[in-house]
Amino acid sequence: MVAVQKDYWYFLVLMMPLCFLKGSVQMKAPESTVTLREGMILDCLCPWTGQLTMVSWTKKSLSQPVAIYHPQYGTNFESSYDGRVEFVKTTQMDGSISISNVTEDDIGQYHCSLQTYPQGSWTKDTFVEKKAMTTPISIQPDTKLVAAENDNLTIKCDLVHNGEVLQVSIEKLNTEEGSSNIIATCQMLDEGVELNEYDSRGRVNCSDAMEVSLHLTSIIKEDAGFYRCNFSTDAGVQSTTVLLTTLPAQDLQGLHYMLYVYIGGGLVAVAFLMILLVTWLNRMKRKREDYRIKLHPAKRQRNPYDHGCVYDRMKKGTKSGARDKEIYVNFQIVRAHKKQKQKR
Repeated sequence: MVAVQKDYWYFLVLMMPLCFLKGSVQMKAPESTVTLREGMILDCLCPWTGQLTMVSWTKKSLSQPVAIYHPQYGTNFESSYDGRVEFVKTTQMDGSISISNVTEDDIGQYHCSLQTYPQGSWTKDTFVEKKAMTTPISIQPDTKLVAAENDNLTIKCDLVHNGEVLQVSIEKLNTEEGSSNIIATCQMLDEGVELNEYDSRGRVNCSDAMEVSLHLTSIIKEDAGFYRCNFSTDAGVQSTTVLLTTLPAQDLQGLHYMLYVYIGGGLVAVAFLMILLVTWLNRMKRKREDYRIKLHPAKRQRNPYDHGCVYDRMKKGTKSGARDKEIYVNFQIVRAHKKQKQKR
């Protein structure tokens, strides 16, 4: 009887995907990596709404399914996982599982296939690795943020995407272990937006427009790292990464002080250069004027008070005391005086 039941489960696993191939959508989520640890969760959360018909978990090294869930017929587990695997089922479309009493035999590649109606299938591959076997991963962030410890900060999931957003998830990446921890998911349902939080470190806001943000209060050193926002749309999955750097409060204040010093020094240097430039331009202007006067003496501006000799001292003799005296004449005043005499 047990053998017949297992054969029935295997038949379901093989035939159910074929039933949805025609007239349905098949989408595959990005691969993820999980570090081997007690109570580890293998995530398989469908981003759209609908009716869940079956969830199956397989392992590359095993010929039989690890775990199967059917809404009508219940669950079935491979003998080595029986009693250690449990379906999380945080939402109606959640096929994630948790594994307890883990051993090194649990290391490997797992494949989740979640069958839904009428959308089709949702699949995801998860790699379970030992911490010693993992290598640090290199990530190029799309956004960089710096915050002081004990301050508050909001991380926004901003991404220009195409298509209708079905689900947004935010997770924190562990680059040293090559793993990630889901903080929260925001899913669009027929009755509205549903928010599921898996980490109490921050507060997640999810709007009706599927705009997700993570608000961190009293930031600590451990909050630093990479945060990734995953947008599951009808056109595929797109992601954006944020790098958060935390600094002690005194270090950030010192950084601000040095920034002010650099800005002030730069302004002083610019002002000094402007003064030197204006002084140099004025000197060059005066030199050009002096040079033009030397080339054209006739263009020199005459002084109306410039002195002139009325008498030629060489031809007419004068007293010895008057020879050394110069006579100044204001021609304008003389002309004005003559005109007054003529009028009289």
